[in-house]
Amino acid sequence: MGAAGKKEKTTKKKEAKDARGLTHEEAEERVMEEAPRARSEPEAPDGGGGGGSPVDSGSDYEDYSEDGDSDFELSEEDVESGEEGAAGSGSDQDDSEDGNSEEFELSEESESGESDSQEHKGFVKTSNKGKSIINHAQDDSGSEISESDQRAEESDSSEDEVPSRNTIGDVPLEWYKDEEHIGYDVKGKKIKKKERQDKLDSFLASADDSKNWRKIHDEYNDEVVELTKDETRLIRRMLKGKAPHAGFDPYPDYVDFFKWDDAKHPLSNAPEPKRRFIPSKWEAKKVAKYVRAIREGLIKLDKPKEEPRFYNLWGDDLNSKDRAGHLAYIPAPKPKLPGHEESYNPSLEYIPTQEEINSYELMYEEDRPKFIPRRYTSFKSVPAYENAVNESFERCMDLYMSYRAWKKRLNIDPESLKPKLPNRKDLKPYPVTCYLEYRGHEGAVVSISTEASGQWIASGSADGTVRIWEVETGRCCGVWSIGESVQCVSWSPLSELPILAVAAGQDVLLLNTGLGNEEDQKKIKDLLQVEISGTAGDSDEQPLVSWLQDDRHKHEAIRLRHFKTVTSVEWHRKGDYLSTVTPAGESRAILIHQLSKKLTQKIPFKLHGLPVTSVFHPSRSIFFVSTKKNVRVYDLLKQKLVKKLETGLREVSSIAIHPQGDNLIVGSREGKLCWFDMDLSSQPYKTLQCHSKDITNVAFHRSYPLFASCSDDCTAYVFHGMVYSDLNQNPLIVPLEILRGHVSSNGRGVMDCKFHPRQPWLFTAGADSVVRLYCH
Repeated sequence: MGAAGKKEKTTKKKEAKDARGLTHEEAEERVMEEAPRARSEPEAPDGGGGGGSPVDSGSDYEDYSEDGDSDFELSEEDVESGEEGAAGSGSDQDDSEDGNSEEFELSEESESGESDSQEHKGFVKTSNKGKSIINHAQDDSGSEISESDQRAEESDSSEDEVPSRNTIGDVPLEWYKDEEHIGYDVKGKKIKKKERQDKLDSFLASADDSKNWRKIHDEYNDEVVELTKDETRLIRRMLKGKAPHAGFDPYPDYVDFFKWDDAKHPLSNAPEPKRRFIPSKWEAKKVAKYVRAIREGLIKLDKPKEEPRFYNLWGDDLNSKDRAGHLAYIPAPKPKLPGHEESYNPSLEYIPTQEEINSYELMYEEDRPKFIPRRYTSFKSVPAYENAVNESFERCMDLYMSYRAWKKRLNIDPESLKPKLPNRKDLKPYPVTCYLEYRGHEGAVVSISTEASGQWIASGSADGTVRIWEVETGRCCGVWSIGESVQCVSWSPLSELPILAVAAGQDVLLLNTGLGNEEDQKKIKDLLQVEISGTAGDSDEQPLVSWLQDDRHKHEAIRLRHFKTVTSVEWHRKGDYLSTVTPAGESRAILIHQLSKKLTQKIPFKLHGLPVTSVFHPSRSIFFVSTKKNVRVYDLLKQKLVKKLETGLREVSSIAIHPQGDNLIVGSREGKLCWFDMDLSSQPYKTLQCHSKDITNVAFHRSYPLFASCSDDCTAYVFHGMVYSDLNQNPLIVPLEILRGHVSSNGRGVMDCKFHPRQPWLFTAGADSVVRLYCH
């Protein structure tokens, strides 16, 4: 059939009406709109070239071909007409480039049954005589189309899947990282990279999008894919280790291949074979062969192990082969063999006299001899032993019931269990012996303090006096009578301002010691002048402290009158501030005084428990407050709690800060010493049980790696405490020396200890009214 005949037939089909009154063009448009958009192959850009058509690539038409309807069978004439139509459409391709509707319809009619079978096996070949897919859809009033769409959606064929937009295949995306595109589409055009959105904007957009958790970025196609509910449900099931589909049964019922219901006969009614009743000749030959080999000695059988029927119950079988491999076996203890005493006719020297027999009766039963020798004229006259059965029974019980085995003991040298510490000779210098004694106090020396230059030392005693001593000579340079028992003395940390703070009763005295040159004395006099004797504090109704000028002493002095007893005084590193502790002061228990402005303020923190002592950080604006149970660390600038150290002690007595400020030692009333590494933990790094009585004070050396503790047991312990700059290395703590020499008085021993600021010397103050200097 020629091309002209094809066109006439096509025009006739266009004019024909279907049962619903639709033209061919309208029916074709409706089918194309309702068909799925997925195509196994893309359309040609010109609408009819290359021998392809929309009918060829649609998945819906493939489903129609699989139904096996007779309407879709092709004849030889249809095949020939299809080939001629393909040739005609190929010639018309050059006449139009944009693929108008007329040529599209014409190519669809002429190529509806063309050669898609060459590219896709099983595709539809339709005739152009009226039995096409479009006419089939028109005749079935749309019902077949909807069923075809449903079958196409449910199809698992890989040809129904939407093809990837990017066609680079297995080429890695890294090759396109420096390019402006990520690949090429089906038409060969570059797929441009999308502009990357700012991370902050993308985060805000995702926060506002309720479906953001369903979206996944496809790097291969550079687009965002939103998962459907069914896909998320499948992913959840797969993550739980289940089958993707809910209807899948992993444990189906077993279906037997043979039904035994109403079975009267077995599977086979064949009679039993004869070989089941006759002995096998082959087995008889094999048995005869083995018998001949055993007789000739070619096969040797292991003889069964014969166990002895009787064995020596009382013998020593350590050397036996059976016991040689068992190291835990211990033989039974051997009984004592009978000697001359057990003879029926022993010599006279073994026979005890009547006096000895009477003395046996007076002895304890445990110490009394079990057998007393006797003489008989003949062996027949020896009577039976009355305890023979009992002793035999006890012996057998000991052998059978008692557990005898070697106990594995670890032979460990006790010295190897000790931690490997450096030799004490390598850790010198440290105080060892008493070099000087400072005598002059009449009562117990409660507190001592060294001057910043290390030339002077001050001591406060229970006799109400404060003395200043020259360190090298032991000469007393000054005595101040306070009138009350001194609780604490503390030098100013500035060597150019030798001011001594003394706590006695409810007062804190700031004394001018008279040391230093004229310029220093002039500064001290100006500093210790109170213009108007009055009060200083945060509240006008109830003053915290009264700043008073004290003229009773030979040099200038300031008296800070508190409302409760002061137990501790500590200076700030700059020498202008000092803190005082009054345990019974409640909210005003800890006060900070500024000497230059004559001001007093309380710390803006709530105290949890009775305060014991307070210490300033050696280099930072951090304040340590110790209660009876815990140590709290505060930041004075930020006014907040930094850390809480859990001591785990019964009652804290004193604390000391390492010169670097990262480590802390705490002494307790139970004789325990705790070392805290504040960078490590809030729990003690080491707890040392060194003293038998209460620890009265602990101290760090400013420059040497030494720290010490003193106790009421009249001893002072010196330790080597090295702190490393490497945070991965723990501090090294080594006990060095126990310093003795003080005498106990009223149950008290060493009351205080302080290190020399420059030398490895230790000062101790005892209840025996003596201050001792220990040197290396």
